[in-house]
Order: sequence, then structure tokens, then C-alpha cells
Amino acid sequence: MSKTSPREQHAPVIEAEFSLQSPEYPFVGVSEAESCTFELAKIMPRCGGEYSEFFNVTGVDPARIVEIAATHETVDVTLLNEYDDGGLFEFLVDGDCPAVTLAELGAHPREVHSTDGDGRIVAEIPSQCESPAVIGEFLDEIPGTELVRKREKEAVTPLFTQSAFQEVLHAHLTDRQFEVLEAAFEAGYYDWPRECTGEEIADEFDISSATFSEHIHTAERKLLTVLFDGLNSR
Repeated sequence: MSKTSPREQHAPVIEAEFSLQSPEYPFVGVSEAESCTFELAKIMPRCGGEYSEFFNVTGVDPARIVEIAATHETVDVTLLNEYDDGGLFEFLVDGDCPAVTLAELGAHPREVHSTDGDGRIVAEIPSQCESPAVIGEFLDEIPGTELVRKREKEAVTPLFTQSAFQEVLHAHLTDRQFEVLEAAFEAGYYDWPRECTGEEIADEFDISSATFSEHIHTAERKLLTVLFDGLNSR
């Protein structure tokens, strides 16, 4: 298990921004072909060397994205939520992806964005990695990529942005688990001393105390799994 010490968490990091215009990468090529926008919400490691990339794609019919993804052997796509002008997708990728390449080199992709064929990636390189080596290897492995800027930051960005955390909640919790967890939090169940009991929240939902405990513990376990999987991938 890889761990990051408190000293490393607060050590200066290098933030690097890259430009990509090559249409061979789906989020770049599709954004150009369909005149749409891809914006990464979250990237998470999975088993077997695969990664889940959660993208908000706007300005296009979601069905069109699913259709195009079916032509790429290294990508498996799931539509998680549909909007009026797009949707939230989970792309399960296995290599052949710039963000995955950065992650495997030890960097943390924080922003992946493409509009009309203009792709941008912002990644943070932690202090324990040699940033020149990471940047150089990335540029070598991903043709047509340019380093736009590089700067030093005092610390890494929080693991979850607000929007990304909302996506994680809806992707990993059932509606009832989310409702029970939210109600427990708002009622003061997690305060000390507690402002309400599990029995009181169970009564609010007209469920038994055992069912409340099942919902709340399952939701907590799912969120902790997401949190520690993300930390251990650093």
C-alpha cells in the first residue's frame, strides 16, 4: 500500500499544463467532430490496470457519444445521467489515454478539457516524483502534446472538488442510501454529542432501526472505499 506522509502532502508540487490537438484521442477528436465539450469530473483506478474517467459532455446528443465509443476497442462507456444538451458518462479505459499515462507516471490529472478539438490537461506532480522526468516521458509517449506552462504550488488540490464529489455520491450510492445519509447528517447524527439517534431517523423514514443501520453503514463503507482507493492510487 502506497502512503503519503503529512510532510509530503504539504510539500510543494509542480503543476503542468499540456495542450493536445491530435484527434486520435477520443475526448479531443470527438469534441472536434461533434462540436461539443468534454470536461473531466473525476478519474479513478480500477482493477486490472483500468481507469474510470467521469466526463461531463455537453453540446451533443448523449446517444451519439455512446455510438462513437462503441468503435473504440480500448473504451467502454456508460451514460450515468442525461441532460438537455449532453450527459455525464463513465469511460472505462485501458491504456491509450493521456490522463491515464500521466497517472501511471505518478502525476495527478486535475483538469482534462476539450472543446472543438482543443484539448488541455492540467496535472499535479507531487514532490516525491522528478517533475522533469515525468513531463519528458509524457511528451515522448503522447505524440502531438506540448507543455504550455509549469509552475510550483504549495500543496496538492483536494482529492474531490465539490462537483466531482456530487458525481461520486450519485454514482456509488442508491437513492435511499443517499437520502438516509443526508438526513442523518442534517439532523446531527454525526455531531458530538449526537443531536439525534438512529431510531429517530428510522422513524422519519418509517423503517426499522436495523434497516437504518444497514443503509447508513453501507453508504459509509462505499464512500470510505472511494476515498481510500483514491488516496492509495497516489
